[in-house]
Amino acid sequence: MIIQTAPAGSPRLAIMMYEHTALSGQFARAFGNEEFEPLSPLDPMVYVISHHDAGWLEFDRDPVIDEKTGLPYNLIETPARYITVTSKQSPDFNERQSPFCGLMSSMHSWGLYNGRYGLSQHVLITQFPENERPLAERMLDGELVRQKRLKAEIAEDPQLADRLEEKKLFQNYKQLQFMDTLALYFNRIHPSERGVQTFEHVPRSADEDASVTIKPQGTGVYALSPFPFASNSEFAFAGRHISPRGNNNGSWPEVLRRAPAEWEHFRLVPA
Repeated sequence: MIIQTAPAGSPRLAIMMYEHTALSGQFARAFGNEEFEPLSPLDPMVYVISHHDAGWLEFDRDPVIDEKTGLPYNLIETPARYITVTSKQSPDFNERQSPFCGLMSSMHSWGLYNGRYGLSQHVLITQFPENERPLAERMLDGELVRQKRLKAEIAEDPQLADRLEEKKLFQNYKQLQFMDTLALYFNRIHPSERGVQTFEHVPRSADEDASVTIKPQGTGVYALSPFPFASNSEFAFAGRHISPRGNNNGSWPEVLRRAPAEWEHFRLVPA
């Protein structure tokens, strides 16, 4: 679950991970133009981007409270004993769709704990207490085993085997990371607090990356430079407002079920 920032004293928008990945999937469907190669293979990439955090589904339905905030844990602040389970279950889910989807999802999970394969300075595993790191290490070792097995399966598929070439594989991986982090920009930050942000390593092709900068242009409008989408497009995501509370005010599943979905719509345009 993502708990969006908010002005002091205001309720916080809680966004389920399936709502986060749904926004990522909207970006995936719109990605690509003369400057940026579109996704390939298209259908598997749209699927895995739209479900890359599917392992959070059950946990989000009955989340654990963060005693520091009185709210459900916010995404990567979730303790290792919970987040490592969701990190394994996401590739489990995507592998059931196809070996390629499973591989991309596994790389996403492994990368989150390891600086996104060197593309990010944030290394999730280092934030865990020493006694919790073995949980993450065992999960990550399992993902490397999974990746080796899935690559062997994909190598037998004449339609996908060429995507195992390292440059093409990481083109796909970096496309997933861009859709994920762009969605997080909107999901994690209240509209009043969003500012200029640059997304590095956005692939123009298998051989060339770009840095894409986003800048608010007014209510509900954000300019990107360079622009990686096919056309000006409107996007939307949902969440529900919650306030800090204990179980004496109802269990979190009940609170989340009762809270009405609230939508934010925004438009992306070239700078």
